[in-house]
Amino acid sequence: MTIHPDQERSPESIVLDCAQRARAAQLPLAALSDIQKAEALHAAAASLRRSCGPVLQANSRDIDAATSAGLSAAMIDRLRLDSDRLEGIAKAVDAVADLPDPVGQIIDQSTPPNGLQLSRVRVPIGVLGIIYESRPNVTADAAALCVRAGNAVLLRGGSEAVHSNTAIHAAFVEGLVASGVPADAVQLIPTQDRAAVGAMLAAAGLIDMIIPRGGKGLVERVQADARVPVLAHLDGICHTYLHSAADTAMAGDIAFNAKMRRTGICGAMETLLIDAQFSASAAVLGRLLDAGCEVRGDARAQALDSRIVPAGDADWGTEYLEPIVSVRIVDGLGEALAHIAEHSSHHTDVIVTSDDAAAEQFLNTVDSAIVMVNASSQFADGGEFGLGAEIGIATGRLHARGPVALEGLTTYKWCVRGSGQVRP
Repeated sequence: MTIHPDQERSPESIVLDCAQRARAAQLPLAALSDIQKAEALHAAAASLRRSCGPVLQANSRDIDAATSAGLSAAMIDRLRLDSDRLEGIAKAVDAVADLPDPVGQIIDQSTPPNGLQLSRVRVPIGVLGIIYESRPNVTADAAALCVRAGNAVLLRGGSEAVHSNTAIHAAFVEGLVASGVPADAVQLIPTQDRAAVGAMLAAAGLIDMIIPRGGKGLVERVQADARVPVLAHLDGICHTYLHSAADTAMAGDIAFNAKMRRTGICGAMETLLIDAQFSASAAVLGRLLDAGCEVRGDARAQALDSRIVPAGDADWGTEYLEPIVSVRIVDGLGEALAHIAEHSSHHTDVIVTSDDAAAEQFLNTVDSAIVMVNASSQFADGGEFGLGAEIGIATGRLHARGPVALEGLTTYKWCVRGSGQVRP
């Protein structure tokens, strides 16, 4: 049996080598022009399209393994690729290529009394480490955004998508290299040993920022153990509140779409709050139940439909990622706001109302990365926000918040132009 060279090395040495090569590749990547980076990404998208067959074959291996392992239907849906989804991945790469290059943008300029000309200019962060689970589209999305912003990237995908990630990465890099981008600018960590994650988290000085995309356990581990700055979100516990002044047809459509369009994404509604004065509660809940959604409700919600099961305390803080929703009947906007303040994960929260004053109060009070009025929480996506692909949705308060795309993958430097000034 032939032993792959990486099997003879420790995960720590593999990560160290990859990070060193990434840092070396980042310098020539950052020097590429706007046009060069855009052309390289279009070439990567074209390579993905040409590699449709191998990518889908690789994905079938992952799907078979996931099915045999008993993964949930929601997890398998996150993992599954078909020709339409792969085309969507390629289109997202093309969309990133066509976005304005953030590198070199002047944020602001000023001239203080000392006569120095000051400007803040966007620059790449450097080398990023992306640790993610399940969704193989992240391999291309993350790589495209990092390259467009001039960052080298180390990708560490989950074992459940190892064949899909490998095939997508190979196709993507083939396109980049043909366009003059160093292959080491986008690397897939070539081991599934969990110690590789720890090595990435400890790579201070080589990796400039870690971005975890996955379940709560992964993100909590990264935040607890990292010696490298982390850009992350935890749960997507997204609320939709049907206000007493909500249009009944609109409320029903938004609540149904927010839960059932795709139940396994972080922008899916997990808790539905319904005002006690809203007139179509039973119809909204009946539509969800008829579609096969399990509804867990408080006592007043249960009284609306015999199929509703009791909600426990844990349900208000659970990200189901499957066709389950918790429902609470609330007495007015104040009670809805209090519930969201206590249980929201600060991802995306929605109010449905025709009352402008209530809408503005909701927007101004809810402390989440994304706050919406009269729209499905499933719009919580960088592509839908016109940002191209996204690296993730950040729920913290520092550096970047909400869908993180190109601007969130840059930092800035001060450029100072003088005319011989010396400080007194």
